[in-house]
Amino acid sequence: MVSNSVWIVGSSRSGKTTRLIEKFCAWVQNEKQIYELFYTKKALLNASSDTPPSVLIQQAKPGVLVLAANGDNRRELGDKIVTKTLGKYPVRAKTPLGFFQDDVILFWPLLIELLNLKAQFPVRLRPETEQELATKLWRAQLDEATLRRVGVNEYRLVRRILDLMQLAAYSGKACEDIAEILQTALNEQSLDLEPEFLASLLLNWRNWCLERGFLTYGIITELYTQHLLPHQDYQQQLISRYQAVLADDVDEYPGVARDLFELLLNQGVVGAFSYNPDGGVRLGLGADPDYMAGLGRLCQIELLSNSVVDSLADRLATPMVESVTTQMVLSDLPRVVHSIQTTSRSELLRKTAQVIASAIKSGQVAAEEVVIIAPGLDAIARYALVEILTKQNIAVESLNEQRPLVSSPVIRALLTMLALVYPGLGRLVDRDAVAEMLVVLSKKPEASEIPAALSTNIDPVRAGLIADYCFVPHPEHPNLLPVKTFERWDRIGYAATTAYTEILEWLEQQRSQKEQHFIPSPIALLDRAIQRFLWNGSNLPYEQLAALRELLETAQHYWEIDTRLRQIDHLQTTYTNTIAEFIQLLRQGTITANPYPIRSIGKTKKAVTLATIFQYRVSRRFHRWHFWLDAGSPLWAKGGAATLFGAPFFLQDRLGQPWTAEDEQQLDAERLQRILQDLLSRVSGRVYLCHSELAVNGQEQLGPLLPLVHACVQSAG
Repeated sequence: MVSNSVWIVGSSRSGKTTRLIEKFCAWVQNEKQIYELFYTKKALLNASSDTPPSVLIQQAKPGVLVLAANGDNRRELGDKIVTKTLGKYPVRAKTPLGFFQDDVILFWPLLIELLNLKAQFPVRLRPETEQELATKLWRAQLDEATLRRVGVNEYRLVRRILDLMQLAAYSGKACEDIAEILQTALNEQSLDLEPEFLASLLLNWRNWCLERGFLTYGIITELYTQHLLPHQDYQQQLISRYQAVLADDVDEYPGVARDLFELLLNQGVVGAFSYNPDGGVRLGLGADPDYMAGLGRLCQIELLSNSVVDSLADRLATPMVESVTTQMVLSDLPRVVHSIQTTSRSELLRKTAQVIASAIKSGQVAAEEVVIIAPGLDAIARYALVEILTKQNIAVESLNEQRPLVSSPVIRALLTMLALVYPGLGRLVDRDAVAEMLVVLSKKPEASEIPAALSTNIDPVRAGLIADYCFVPHPEHPNLLPVKTFERWDRIGYAATTAYTEILEWLEQQRSQKEQHFIPSPIALLDRAIQRFLWNGSNLPYEQLAALRELLETAQHYWEIDTRLRQIDHLQTTYTNTIAEFIQLLRQGTITANPYPIRSIGKTKKAVTLATIFQYRVSRRFHRWHFWLDAGSPLWAKGGAATLFGAPFFLQDRLGQPWTAEDEQQLDAERLQRILQDLLSRVSGRVYLCHSELAVNGQEQLGPLLPLVHACVQSAG
């Protein structure tokens, strides 16, 4: 076992994934009978530790388990293996949590028997649905007095409590153990709530979900690690299904993944794993890179150098890290490191965009070779950079930008339409929403080829007039009157009048069919509206298509949950209440549009990339030129949104230990060191440190990268 499995260690861009795939190909390339053996499961032989990997893979175990840290990397890794092996071998590419989920559902009958659950098919809750249902369940216990004592709002408190369950499951701890861990770990950083109280809420939530067949990521992980993985029957099935395991970037995996891998390796399954000492991007979100590193003792260790990659890491990483961590004074940095320094942040954004535009227009660098990286991107900065560069005819791609679904006018229009068809939703509609709906639903065929100002039959001015004179507010039955109700309806024009009349007739038809029960659910109504008014024979822009797909997926999920609750809890609420809650959920902005495919198809888009540090590192991209925005910000050393409350409490090397200010400082220093090493491995040309003396709030910026800003060459741009 030790001689067959490999542990590949290297920094970013050192070729770990390539080496992982090469290792797999080397195992199978000389075996002529492998194709047949994968599918017929022949040759059941007992493997010893001296058996070559090529023989192991021959011995009747049908598949290879391929794991990657996230969905994008999973697809890329699976595609590369299939391409390299010409599709001859069955490869199952998953994320660790995706694998846990699939096996929990696959072995659900076994879990029903073990836990004495009700025999019903499980349904996974989306995070936003999990949040809403948990809030309703706990609302009586999380009263106003409790919220005042804690000092956070209801939404954030519920999210923190749910995250504790998820973190515990990722560390291999059951829900029952959370109180003990929190008792010793919280110390002065507590939520002002008793650990036993928090644990009781989570136990109540877990049991409530299991009674109804609901699964969350935390519950899935706990079911897998506490009940499935230790079960002898499951272990036998697992070993019979997989002959090899390949896991890329295991430094991003939760600690429980090590338990799975150790079981497989100890049973003779051959493995190949890649590990990045400078990774740990998801540390704070459940990953436990130090604990995962212990898996290397069961494997041969291969060290990859970064010498084959044209990056700045070898030259710059050591002096830059030392300057930041030991406060060593640098007299100068190489000329590949430049600075852009201003007094105000608005001036910094403008100057940074100008430097990029000048470099692209002069041919020094292509747009797709430039990335702007910031510790956090506020809406103003994102808008300013996009606006300035777009005016210079330079496209900008925001990496994995998660805008609320309700920010799309198309989505808002469809929600308004729902409120006009179903009774009792009049309080969710106003004149402005009606006017916007009229504009969106009067889209011309093939409007994608028409300038935006001319793409609809009802322009915003006419839509406002119609809403002012023809919309009748009502709490139960809001209504739209015929256009001739408006005394000067002739001012509306023929095209707008015709479009409005068609919308009016369609709405009336849907109300009639709804009363006759010809519309099975609001999802069907949404689909009808999309087909009639938005699709209409034209090709929708990708952004609109993504938003519409996410809306339908969200609605489908929401009504599936609602149906399950009606069956089990015998709810007597009407569709009106459910639709109202659905609309309000979307308007809270907690649901974003990120449907598949997340990555672009075809050639790389010729655009400047805009990303946060976390987004950029997770995407594993690289560029010739880096612009590090807000280089003087203290956020460079902070985890921010990429750190869940209580995450350090559940790391295996310090499980349940109190978290002190010194621990926090050490964690920040280690995080910053990893960030610098990682980013410098992903750049091959220049680094621009973009610094403004004052932050957005007017305070002086004194972040950890400030010594680098002072030491680097002042940019001539």
